[in-house]
Amino acid sequence: MSDVSYTTEEIAKLLKISKVTVYDLIKKGELPSYRVGKQMRVDAADLEAYKQRERGGSFSVLGDASDRTSSYTPMQSSVINGSRTIVITGQDISVDILSRHIEKTVSGIRPLRAYVGSMDSLISMYRGECDIVSTHLFDGETGEYNIPYVRRIFTGFSYLIVNLLSRQCGFFVQKGNPLGMHGWADLKKNGLRVANRERGVGSRVLLDEQLRLLGIKGDQLEGYDREESNQIGIAAKVASGEADFGIGNEKTAATVGNVDFIPLIEERYDLVMMKRQENREWIRSVMQILNSQVFLNELRSIPGYDLSKTGKIMFET
Repeated sequence: MSDVSYTTEEIAKLLKISKVTVYDLIKKGELPSYRVGKQMRVDAADLEAYKQRERGGSFSVLGDASDRTSSYTPMQSSVINGSRTIVITGQDISVDILSRHIEKTVSGIRPLRAYVGSMDSLISMYRGECDIVSTHLFDGETGEYNIPYVRRIFTGFSYLIVNLLSRQCGFFVQKGNPLGMHGWADLKKNGLRVANRERGVGSRVLLDEQLRLLGIKGDQLEGYDREESNQIGIAAKVASGEADFGIGNEKTAATVGNVDFIPLIEERYDLVMMKRQENREWIRSVMQILNSQVFLNELRSIPGYDLSKTGKIMFET
């Protein structure tokens, strides 16, 4: 057994918990881990030892976020190999770049990446399972990104919302746009087939909000309940002719090719951080990274990013 190890995704499936909860266990030191390239791995012996402790009732975190209570308990700082771990959520490559800069330049901090959608990330932060959340959630009532959701979830908390970047979001359509889709009102066309994301991610929330504003039910779109786990999968479905459209960003369309991109809205991709005393130093360091030319130049090499607000505080309590 000592030669067997598992990725965080495999641990999540074995224990039937979310990946964020796995990172929570690693962060608290309950699951010893080590890095292989970009992956965190846990030895089978350490997983078995954790399961034995859990059966003995010595630890109460086990269980997916949906099974946890709604009360918030501040997480104790975890120190592994002399470094405090912080969990960073998000699915965009810009978050990977930020995490790498933190690891290289912030002394005493060890970032762990969790590839989780916007809404699940905010809920996990509420429960104390992560430290930096990236989010791009559109609110149809206000036309605003992120702030309405964060304010509703974190009532009474002290936090910071900082812009990471902005980017164009819209329709992926087949080459030549045969159905002539140019705006949200085109969602009313009969017989549309959609390639859809899972609930809680930013592009799914954007589609659901636009459908709600137009008075359209999701089940009026063929394929609405068939979910893809990433935007590349969405664009690929459209490119292959299996769907008429999907929601995503310009960068993904350029990556996949063989699809046309119809820009409809500039989405703001923000970071949320809790303003606690023990977080003060690393938050200051993250702000310095966001405003550094080294970091900005690396993001500039990626097409489709608007960095005019990067590092700007969008909201603060």
